[in-house]
Amino acid sequence: MSNKYQAYAEYKDSGVEWLGAVPFDWKVKKLKYICQVQTGSKDTVNAIGDGSYPFFVRSQTVERINSVGANCEAVLTAGDGVGVGKVFHYFNGKFDYHQRVYMLNTFTNVLGRFVYYYLSNNFYKVALEGNAKSTVDSLRLPQFLNFEFSLPDIDAQGGIVQFLDHETAKIDILIEKQQQLIKLLKEKRQAVISHAVTKGLNLNALMRDSGVEWLGEVPEHWKVCRLKQIIKSGSSISYGIVQPGESLDEGVPFIQTTNMSQGTFDLDDLQKTTKEIARAYPRSMLDGGEVILGIRASIGAAYVVSKSLKGYNLSRGVARIIPNDYILSAYLVSYFGTGAVDRYWGLSKQGSTFSEVSIETVKELFIPVPPIEEQGSICSWISEKVVRLDSILTKTVKQTTLLQERRTALISAAVTGKIDLRNWQAPNKETREVSV
Repeated sequence: MSNKYQAYAEYKDSGVEWLGAVPFDWKVKKLKYICQVQTGSKDTVNAIGDGSYPFFVRSQTVERINSVGANCEAVLTAGDGVGVGKVFHYFNGKFDYHQRVYMLNTFTNVLGRFVYYYLSNNFYKVALEGNAKSTVDSLRLPQFLNFEFSLPDIDAQGGIVQFLDHETAKIDILIEKQQQLIKLLKEKRQAVISHAVTKGLNLNALMRDSGVEWLGEVPEHWKVCRLKQIIKSGSSISYGIVQPGESLDEGVPFIQTTNMSQGTFDLDDLQKTTKEIARAYPRSMLDGGEVILGIRASIGAAYVVSKSLKGYNLSRGVARIIPNDYILSAYLVSYFGTGAVDRYWGLSKQGSTFSEVSIETVKELFIPVPPIEEQGSICSWISEKVVRLDSILTKTVKQTTLLQERRTALISAAVTGKIDLRNWQAPNKETREVSV
């Protein structure tokens, strides 16, 4: 934390391991003594329709629901599902909420917004260490009610809330600007790749209609064929293991949709299955050099397989493609990253709970295929251009991460008394930017 914030003069042991020392005159109280905790009455999101009030379900506000709802100051947290114990909302007004969401209201000697800040940046430290049975299970109410808060008097809480509203608003503006830049850089990156692999590098090349509406014109000397026509003879486009079983400490590593979306393929990042299960899926066993494609959740994410992944397998949400001698793996991966292919996937997605495309859909994908030498030139040009964009993108993402970390640290320090804010006053005019 920056040196511009001073600590309190005297501290005492809170008696709570993760909380540590707190200011001497602060109290430590359990949640059940400072507010009421209730669960919602809506059993499923099928009740959602056009209405007047927000409807909170698990980790997010999903829709609006026609209901009288509650009308109060409240903090809401997911008590079940993937977001258990992690995601919080502060709301003041009318709303309704799912039975798997905990609502905290009727606050006693504590401000609701102080509770919101305190929980949103501290509860994650212990929420999934005994309080929740698993990351996709339930947050037990008794443990939740016994969660400890470090509390100053009500006036000090108001000052802390005012400080955090002011400071986090500044940081949020910077984060939003960085996120907009990240979005623009990603769009630029895709546009660079899309133009190269669908129009070529020769601006004066004669063009012709590809015959595919979502693809448009391609250079006249390029061929257009379906993906199934340019895979290695004797191979097939195949997805991986349907039921890999429990993750093992030792076994055959396999790549999942999460690995595809994050681009993480280190051994420590991969789950493992038994040799017997992996052996039942020989068509998705990796050799290195082929292409893997996300077909479930992370649709369109594609990579050339490193030789270091030889012997690994895939999950149900990832397909293996072995290009023939008429197309380069790197060129195919670049093509998968184009806006044209995104439109194709959009027309072909299946499933209501999550998106996926079928193997048949993948096989029928149209691909413009330039001569192999031209593919190499295009890949080299893309690599040069993308490296520059990726360098800027990496720096921007890092800056955003630093801002988010600063926001979290600032809130945590303020609500646990690590910094003394009793003399803080909001400046009349902002003259300095947030430093990270």
